Amino acid sequence: MDTEAGLTATKLLKDIVPDEVLGLYTRLLAQDGCLREQAADLLGGAEQVEVLRSAGLAHVQSSGPGLPPRLVPVPPDMALQGTLADLSRRLVAEQERLLTGQRRMAETHPWPNRAVDGSVDRLVQVITDRDEIGRVSRALISAARGDWMTLDNQSVERPMDDLTAVPPPPSFEGHVRCRAIYETACAEHPVGVRTIEMAVQAGEEARLLPRIGMKMKLADEAIALLPLTPTGMTGALLIRSSVIVAALREYFEFLWERAVPWDAASAESPLTPLQRQILSMLVEGLPDGKIAKRAGVSLSTVRRHSMAIREKLGFDHHFAAGVAAVRRGWIK
Repeated sequence: MDTEAGLTATKLLKDIVPDEVLGLYTRLLAQDGCLREQAADLLGGAEQVEVLRSAGLAHVQSSGPGLPPRLVPVPPDMALQGTLADLSRRLVAEQERLLTGQRRMAETHPWPNRAVDGSVDRLVQVITDRDEIGRVSRALISAARGDWMTLDNQSVERPMDDLTAVPPPPSFEGHVRCRAIYETACAEHPVGVRTIEMAVQAGEEARLLPRIGMKMKLADEAIALLPLTPTGMTGALLIRSSVIVAALREYFEFLWERAVPWDAASAESPLTPLQRQILSMLVEGLPDGKIAKRAGVSLSTVRRHSMAIREKLGFDHHFAAGVAAVRRGWIK
């Protein structure tokens, strides 16, 4: 057995050719080749012989007149060179296919490519057709290459039901980072919770904010879709202006830093109903006496709960504690 050749072959070809092919190759190397008629027995079948030959790792050699042909392995260094050349040819072919697909996408894209059509009047497009809005919205998900960001609130055309909770789009399973900020009210409805949980399980990073003024969909820093109506289903703005889209991306990141992660926000509030009521009034700036009167409790009770609230939230100032509670979804 040529141990040195086998080790060299493994070192050069490991993770470059499939393990099963490398195993066949090192087996043939160990025998320094074999008679062609014995190759099937050595390698486990005629199909395995053909796999090795197709990979360029072995060839049939005739030693001379009257001598039976042999199946001999290609030397490891030449095997690596041939494998790399074959990979290069396939990569070139794949690149050609990719470019062809991109050209076809540009031809059929719902919005023009700036490289093809740089007209200024196409940087912002108003869409009022309901079907077109849905089509563009779905296309945007596929257009994202690095980041997919959404803002979502409770503005819907019909009451949420089980039909509303749909599986997340397939692109969530790819290499695109998907982030979504939901209005806290979305997580207060069973269907909303299921929808968010499905998206999170598919790889989405979800956070909550008490209030989100509008919906938004943003693909990378290239394209954004904004609603012209509360739900965005009867009017939308498709934006390709790099200046505006970059500003919207900054707006999203601003909200993202202030939003509460889904796992942390979905935890139950440690504040009692009375403490949540007291904290809300403290944030409004009401003095302890008015809070006691409005809540129907004694002044000492207000002060005792106020201290407990600050301890639970880790803030000494009432306003800071209120902000922390809102960010965690404990009060609105």
